[in-house]
Amino acid sequence: MSEQRIDEAALGAWLEAHVDGFRTPFTLTKFASGQSNPTYRIGASSGNYVLRRKPFGPLLPSAHAVDREHRLLSALHPTGFPVPRPLAMCGDPRVIGAIFYVMELAKVRPYANGALPQFEGPIRRRMYEQLVDTLADLHNVNPEAVGLGDFGKPGNYFERQVARWTKQYRDSQTDDLGAMEMLIAYLPQSLPQQSRVSIVHGDYRIDNVVFDERCTLTAVLDWELATLGDPLADFSYLAMQWMMPSDGGAGLRSLDLAALGIPKLDEIVQRYGERSGVPVADTLDWYFAYNLFRLAGIVQGIKKRVIDGTASHARAEEMATRVPMLADSAWQFAVRAGAEA
Repeated sequence: MSEQRIDEAALGAWLEAHVDGFRTPFTLTKFASGQSNPTYRIGASSGNYVLRRKPFGPLLPSAHAVDREHRLLSALHPTGFPVPRPLAMCGDPRVIGAIFYVMELAKVRPYANGALPQFEGPIRRRMYEQLVDTLADLHNVNPEAVGLGDFGKPGNYFERQVARWTKQYRDSQTDDLGAMEMLIAYLPQSLPQQSRVSIVHGDYRIDNVVFDERCTLTAVLDWELATLGDPLADFSYLAMQWMMPSDGGAGLRSLDLAALGIPKLDEIVQRYGERSGVPVADTLDWYFAYNLFRLAGIVQGIKKRVIDGTASHARAEEMATRVPMLADSAWQFAVRAGAEA
């Protein structure tokens, strides 16, 4: 089904019936980002909203669970944790061809370039400190206390995640990559102990949060991979920014961090550990290998959707070429963590 097949008349009727105060007419504009779950801006006479839906077409099992996203936002928003306010969930795919939910539009902006070239050094530092503190605060939320005690299985997080992303990779595999095969063999045999159970975001980085005009972090976005698990999965994924190339994206490697005012990796390790109470391992190499393996699995899914003609991201085809690079980088970290080369 093409991106133009949303029945806007049916959507408008549903919105008027289920979103308090919603009034037509409205416009529907697709955001270029939101690769996994297509995301739209709704501009109505009653205000602006965001719609996130499952992709059209065949999907992998358990992927694109927008109903889980909505449940998570509904649990976190009342606590004061910075997430957009969820407004309504539609579990009936007959309305627009896929299930979807609607939330408030965060009237702020993300910053895709981790170097934050728009700002001075002290502001950059404060923005990164907020990024770390907000993640620590998420990991200090008690899942049981906010009604998310059953949002995921509590233990053996990395064992389950390695198995999950191995399966996701196999289900969308298009090539034979030696590095991926070695990782699939190595990672299950070298799992770290889990420190505690927390809500984990699953894709926490600077371009998945937004800041207001005072450079205050006001919302964490894109919760499609959230579950219960090991908080070090989230933190090590964020720490990957410091290891990834500085190519205009989130990566910071090779930048003069001191000149930019951006905290160094050891500074964020200390800050996160002190605020969260989670002991950060002396070496992050295994976690970096895992995160790059997982990212390779995600991008392999994008590559398969490009081949199938169902990819929604404007840069999907370019992203799909990165699977071998991600797999090779993951294996290099695995070797540093003790894997036999």
